[in-house]
Amino acid sequence: MTRSTTRRATTRAAVLVASAAMVVVGMQTGSATAQADRADDATATAQAPADRVFALKEAQAGAGAEAHALGLGDKERLVVRDVVKDADGTVHTRYERTYAGLPVLGGDLVVHEKKNGKRSVTKATAARISVTGTDAKVSASAAEKSALKAAAAGDTDEVAAEGAPRKVVWAASGKPVLAWETVVTGVQHDGTPSERHVVTDATTGAELFSYETVHTGTGTGDYNGTVPLTTTPNGSTFDLKDGQRGGHRTFDLNGGTSGTGTLFNDADDVWGGGRQNAAVDAHYGAAVTWDYYKNVHGRSGIRNDGVAAYSRVHYGNAYVNAFWSDSCFCMTYGDGANNTKPLTSLDVAAHEMTHGVTSNTARLVYRGESGGLNEATSDIFGAAAEFAASNTADAGDYLIGEKIDIRGNGTPLRYMDKPSKDGNSKDYWYRGINRIDVHYSSGPANHFFYLLSEGSGAKTINGVSYDSPTYDGKAVSGIGRDKAERIWYKALTAYMTSTTDYAGARTATLSAATDLYGASSAEYQAVNAAWAGVNVK
Repeated sequence: MTRSTTRRATTRAAVLVASAAMVVVGMQTGSATAQADRADDATATAQAPADRVFALKEAQAGAGAEAHALGLGDKERLVVRDVVKDADGTVHTRYERTYAGLPVLGGDLVVHEKKNGKRSVTKATAARISVTGTDAKVSASAAEKSALKAAAAGDTDEVAAEGAPRKVVWAASGKPVLAWETVVTGVQHDGTPSERHVVTDATTGAELFSYETVHTGTGTGDYNGTVPLTTTPNGSTFDLKDGQRGGHRTFDLNGGTSGTGTLFNDADDVWGGGRQNAAVDAHYGAAVTWDYYKNVHGRSGIRNDGVAAYSRVHYGNAYVNAFWSDSCFCMTYGDGANNTKPLTSLDVAAHEMTHGVTSNTARLVYRGESGGLNEATSDIFGAAAEFAASNTADAGDYLIGEKIDIRGNGTPLRYMDKPSKDGNSKDYWYRGINRIDVHYSSGPANHFFYLLSEGSGAKTINGVSYDSPTYDGKAVSGIGRDKAERIWYKALTAYMTSTTDYAGARTATLSAATDLYGASSAEYQAVNAAWAGVNVK
């Protein structure tokens, strides 16, 4: 049994079944009428876990026939990861691929089938999956040593291999090759845990690719004012556990850097003060984010299975970051410089949880252009959740991390209307943007979302002034944030793959706009114009 207190922090036709560090880098979503309007406008509704399991099993039972229909080789198999059914009966089935029993990294694909039987496919690679053999010339131990050396030469300390390397087929870039994938753990230079995947050629030993998977992404708290929290009675006391939202729990690490720490507990169910402030904000942020995805997109939790992640606050000592980790399926927050500014603001919480959503949908690789799109996705839905909360203490805006004052001068981490205002992010796409930090290569996608939502030029929203330029100087008219959110979510869950780049994101969002509004719609034309506004054509 859960109890909603009044002084705590919280805030395909027809069924949807589904299925980083932030820096440097009940229904707290507005009026009931506004929420109902948004929910009715969604393309799908939340699906019971049992129905989701049935849909996935049904799709997997037909995976062999699907592989044959796609013309895949005799050694290739498909593994279902997600099934999404639109209101018009279109079904999007997302697959991973294996070859001779080995995982194919970059081999994921999505099959789109309309109710009339018309089909299309989105692939992470157009290459035919084939290698000359599956016997590695480079041993697993040699691959591990190479991976450890590569990680240590980068930004990771205290490196160690997490289990033995696994043999894979690398297909995310160029011709598919036999490879080893080694997971190296350690600590990044800023104190963030590291879980780096290093892919090395099984014939030559050369490093092919590496990427990071730790994304550095009533109570009264530090940022959100006095807000409602859903807690759970524990005898005569109360635990910071939200039974209404998949059992989300908030823990106190108390300066630790591993484990879960201690579940927050309170005697009178009136939270806030001291160490509880960060917990209030984190718990509230998780509730708002859960409600946003469920009410707006019909998604029940990060994995769409009705099960919540958990939050950990007070990580480390003066840790100036927050991060999402797939391995623990959790969000973690540091206390900031001098342990005085916890990174638990609402948009940071939604940002981190969205990394989990991306990991359970498109799995955009956290490097290069796909990494920038990964980061932008978290910024986009971080801002969207903040707007949805309608919290006057932290009104919705197109600024990222404006409350945590990471620079100590009152400026936000990132600006969506003109990303370059942070001094590092890019306003427009250019050749070579894949070589910069993903937090900065996210700029064109953030800028696209702002233009699609609000349009170009000067305007004031919720008291914040914006003035968004375009690459070619042409004016762009916005279609409203609600429609822009729906288009990006549809693109992420139905059309993007692990290797999607900016050109692919443009194609994905145009496909999403076609599904939602039609190929001749004003919304489709607006998507096209907004991408042109950031030099993606």
